Amino acid sequence: MKNTFGTAVTLTLFGESHGAGVGAVLDGMAPGISVDEDFIRHQLSLRRPQGAISTPRRETDDFRIVSGVYKGKTTGTPIAILIPNENTQSGDYPEGMVRPGHADYTAQCKYHGFQDPRGGGHFSGRVTAALVAAGAVAIAALRSNEIYIGTHIRDLAGLEDRPFDDLTVDLETLDDLTFPVLDERMAERMREEILAAAEEGDSVGGTLETAVTGMPSGVGEPWFDSVESVLSHALFGVPAVKGVEFGEGFGFSRLRGSEANDALRVENGKVRHLTNRNGGVNGGITNGMPLLFRTVIRPTPTIHRPQASINLSTMENVTQLSGGRHDPAIVHRARPVVDSVTALVLCDLLAMRFGTDYIAQI
Repeated sequence: MKNTFGTAVTLTLFGESHGAGVGAVLDGMAPGISVDEDFIRHQLSLRRPQGAISTPRRETDDFRIVSGVYKGKTTGTPIAILIPNENTQSGDYPEGMVRPGHADYTAQCKYHGFQDPRGGGHFSGRVTAALVAAGAVAIAALRSNEIYIGTHIRDLAGLEDRPFDDLTVDLETLDDLTFPVLDERMAERMREEILAAAEEGDSVGGTLETAVTGMPSGVGEPWFDSVESVLSHALFGVPAVKGVEFGEGFGFSRLRGSEANDALRVENGKVRHLTNRNGGVNGGITNGMPLLFRTVIRPTPTIHRPQASINLSTMENVTQLSGGRHDPAIVHRARPVVDSVTALVLCDLLAMRFGTDYIAQI
């Protein structure tokens, strides 16, 4: 029963949706890295619900760093972050009721009824608040090494944002967007689609597109610890993620080799690629081009519509109508979660390649 990810830099998540709180332990970060609590608050604000397009549950996310940081710098020992739960309504979750699309049934199979079922317990997206808090430390560390991460909603409910163009400008723009869409006109249409689904008691999904600039060449391993496989492994740990693709991804099936390959040139003594169809990775190893990948986020499974289900307490078939509070879309709130996972994985890969102190520029 494992809740830890990483090799040199590791993250452990704990807590439940309606328990006392959620938290994270980040271990392996080099000493001397600046920790800006205002930046952590900013990242948590990007994950927080936004009006009618999100759940009515509002949490202040008033986190506390209880170890691993002294005078604003990492000490090199485990960083423990605690975030209390303050706004729970456990009565919305009847005992034994299974919500289609959730982990209610599989949790019962694994934990034999001893799990905390309220609001999804340890399987809830609420736990990602701790992931974002820890990820903010990693994001800031990467930025000090001029490695930048940005994610936007590439598509939602069949509506498409424009692709990345000038990454320097686009990543900077995304820093200030609570609803991360590069085309403002499309952002409004997406919001309208989310509200339409909410009025029908339903939900919508979408795809996030992430870019990373500044990663050095030569990071990653061939075969089983490739950049793609390690990132995918971590990303699939995020609730609601159902697909990950790099570069052209599944689009490669429509291309010939002459179209799929990224031609190379030497300019001013440096190697560069003329295109980036492979998303910055060849043979599982970074090639110096921006990392580019997409993550599919399924529609929120909790919906206010009747669904066929079961009651595990009575072992009877029931028609289930979810009460409680839910998001008609979680794609926009998943953006800082994906950024955080990406940063944590890259810190781990960089530490494996160059040593832990590389991240702190020691």
